[in-house]
Amino acid sequence: MSLKIRLSRRGSTHNPLYVVVVIESTKSRDGMAVEQIGHYHPLVKDKEKKFVIDKIKLSDWISKGAKPSDTVARLVKSVA
Repeated sequence: MSLKIRLSRRGSTHNPLYVVVVIESTKSRDGMAVEQIGHYHPLVKDKEKKFVIDKIKLSDWISKGAKPSDTVARLVKSVA
């Protein structure tokens, strides 16, 4: 079982909201996730509220072998 940390799309047309989830790599983008660890709202102006992630859960899942997607890694790096 290979786990990925990636974005899952929620929200409506022209109003995107992405949820940061831990999910098996074989599942579809919006498939059943193992755990939700944050969210990303690209239309919010405030940088503090644009990308929110639980860093403790993130480091815990990475230590268990989950690999972040390129997009999630870039967003985490921009916040840190």
